Order: sequence, then structure tokens, then C-alpha cells
Amino acid sequence: MILSGKRILEELGKRIVIEPFCPENLNPNSYNLTLHDELLVYEEKELDMRRENRVRRIKIPPQGLVLEPMRLYLGRTAERTETHGLVPMIEGRSSIGRLGLFVHVTAGFGDVGFCGYWTLEMFAIQPVRIYAGVQICQIFYHEIQGEYWEYNSDKYQNNRDIQPSLLFKELAQRPPKPAQPQASAPSG
Repeated sequence: MILSGKRILEELGKRIVIEPFCPENLNPNSYNLTLHDELLVYEEKELDMRRENRVRRIKIPPQGLVLEPMRLYLGRTAERTETHGLVPMIEGRSSIGRLGLFVHVTAGFGDVGFCGYWTLEMFAIQPVRIYAGVQICQIFYHEIQGEYWEYNSDKYQNNRDIQPSLLFKELAQRPPKPAQPQASAPSG
């Protein structure tokens, strides 16, 4: 079950925190989050899952910034959210999608207990000019059923900035698996 806008309002300060909160951003069953004024881009042409990849910070000027196609930009919401006992999710707004701008490649699903800023994996189909402060995506909340534990990760929980991939931390804890030999087909 998805919470209505009225229910989101009732849960503010209880199971939902959105800071800062702007009543005009509340929708019938979601809340519009806005784009912060900085982005990160990876400096390497080839990214490696097993190591920390270098990033460069870009400031979005008042006149906007044109995103290039076929390049991943990491942004973040200007709002910090906190969710307890509910499953938060973000989706791009349809008005943004109709410009060919994806605001999350795969990470729209949040965990119960997530606290922090949402990192946005932004990808443009064609050149598009973006602006800081624009309502870039919407957060909505699902009820959860059954016993659960709250998200608690040293990677992304309580973040204060844009978060590039920290998968290398996970992978450093386990050695790579050797390739399995392929069984040859019986010859006839």
C-alpha cells in the first residue's frame, strides 16, 4: 500500500522526516524532492567495481548546466530524508523524463530505516540543461508487512553528500571467485 499525500503529512516528524519540507511539493501520493547544486562525474573512462574510482565535482551555475548524453552524472537531493517503518522509493518526475533525463538508473528503491540524502544517477538521452533547485524526483512510501530490521550500513547510511559507488568496500571483504572450468561436451 502506498501512502497518500495526507498520510505523508500526518507521518512527518514521526515515521517520516523530510528536511527542509515545503508544503507546495506535496502531491496526492508523493513528495517532490529538489536537485542540489553540485554533481560528481567519474574521471576514469573505465570504472572498476573492486576499487575506488576518482570523481570530479561540478557546480551547477545559476544559468544551468548542460548534461552530455552517454555520461553518468551523480547528483543528490537538497533534502535529507529519514524513514522508519516504511519503504521509501524515488522515481523521476514525468516532466523530467519527457526531456529524456533519467534521474536514477537502478537505485530508486530505498530500505526501511534509510537516513540521508538520495544520490541520483542522472543520465541524459540528448543534451539537456538542468538547474539547481528544480523538483527533480518524487519520493513515495510503501507500508511494510512482517517483521523487519532497519537499514544500517557503513556505506550509505547517514550520508552528507553525493555518494559514488562504494561497492569496492563490499568486494574487498571477499576474494574474487576463480573462473569455473567448463565441462567439455562428450565427443561422439
